[in-house]
Amino acid sequence: MSNFPILSLVTFLPMVGAIFILTIRGEDEVVARNARNVALWTSMITFVLSLFIWINFDTTTADFQFVERLEWMPAFNISYHMGVDGISMLFVLLATLLTPICILASWQTITDRVREYMIAFLVMEGMMVGTFSALDLVLFYIFYESVLIPMFLIIGVWGGPRRVYSAFKFFLYTLAGSVLMLLAILTMYFTAGTADIPSLMAYSFPEDMQTWLWLAFFASFAVKLPMWPVHTWLPDAHVEAPTAGSVILAAVLLKFGGYGFLRFSLPMFPIASVDFAPLIFTLSIIAVIYTSLVALAQEDMKKLIAYSSVAHMGFVTVGTFSFNLHGIEGAIFQMLSHGIISAALFLIVGVVYDRIHSRDIGDYGGLVHRMPVYGLGFMVFMLASVGLPGTGGFVGEFLVLLGAFQVNAWLGALTATGVILGAVYMLYLYRRVIYGKLTKESLRGILDLSPREILVFAPLVAIVIWMGIYPTPFLDVMHVSVSNLIQPYEAARALAEGATLAGR
Repeated sequence: MSNFPILSLVTFLPMVGAIFILTIRGEDEVVARNARNVALWTSMITFVLSLFIWINFDTTTADFQFVERLEWMPAFNISYHMGVDGISMLFVLLATLLTPICILASWQTITDRVREYMIAFLVMEGMMVGTFSALDLVLFYIFYESVLIPMFLIIGVWGGPRRVYSAFKFFLYTLAGSVLMLLAILTMYFTAGTADIPSLMAYSFPEDMQTWLWLAFFASFAVKLPMWPVHTWLPDAHVEAPTAGSVILAAVLLKFGGYGFLRFSLPMFPIASVDFAPLIFTLSIIAVIYTSLVALAQEDMKKLIAYSSVAHMGFVTVGTFSFNLHGIEGAIFQMLSHGIISAALFLIVGVVYDRIHSRDIGDYGGLVHRMPVYGLGFMVFMLASVGLPGTGGFVGEFLVLLGAFQVNAWLGALTATGVILGAVYMLYLYRRVIYGKLTKESLRGILDLSPREILVFAPLVAIVIWMGIYPTPFLDVMHVSVSNLIQPYEAARALAEGATLAGR
């Protein structure tokens, strides 16, 4: 395995599939059918390969594994360098899992330019895997920014009535932050003489430089996550994007920000990370409380779930900057569980939207009488979203709260309000859509989940419950890497406490 380029295979196999789809010829129906089949089989094979990486992953070391390195631009000391550790491994798995689910969910709903749609999804899958696997700053930046192109097209071509506005807003917001990150990358390259990420993680940047570099990376990651107040692009993008586009946007692309904090901000700029932690906590608490209240006021189901994503990402940033094992492991687990739960919730909205073409909560009510299987699936994901014990949502939130209380009791208490508010808006949504009398004429003939839709939701239900009942396989992967990440902070804290005791 040490010599087999499996990460490159997982990264570029989807693009090979996309090229193959380009060569398909024939009538429109034949092209569409073959494009769907090629995209589905390519993404499923990619997922199986990523499972192979997970099965063979060594959980006892914090080192990067499945490392591949080729000279790319030797004159500039820039290489094609790929590898995964306990932090990035699970995000690769998340991206490859959800791509075939999105393709299957789009099987009947996307009927226009099917070939181009499938190509966009396969290219995006490769870029997402590359972002989580890149171990060179230049390579990372290329993958990180390239994801914008297929997502921009997915929103702008196959989205709703305001799709062009939303696509450009999404593109400009994320690109603006990334320009500052590019300047920081150039500064780091000229300072350290390398773009190699493991080397930069071991490099000690001057304290004053760390501040500016941290802020430049923060500008990009805060938009991508997104954090309050640079979150306003997200509801528009979600509302206008097709269902599968919303799934990938919420489940994977939002995680770029959290992953960036863990891969770059904490290990490369530790002093600045500690200095700016109070700012992060403040913005996170505002996000948790404010966006939860905004979610409660929404009448559009997609907007409600979009604002709930901002609130849940507030938990992620609180856990990340708690600088303790529980908090950071909770943040990673929360990103993974939110990836599955938010994907399922957007798919849940997509099911009824495909039937009556409305996302207005007021247009529903009493669906349990016509769609009992749908109501059951909706209930599982709704309860997971509010953090019910036994679901994946509980484990991540519980660990984050443990980490937050270790930092400060007030931080933990204020973060915990998100759990209460989350239960309020999700139960409110579920009650209005599922329960009550079936009075709307448009709902009297509505059909329950089809076999294809059950096939889409079944693995998501299983994973949500698995993560809640037996989270050990996920926590074991990240544990050593997270312990290695926080070791300098714990050493510095012990040294400070020793100095305080000596002074007394």
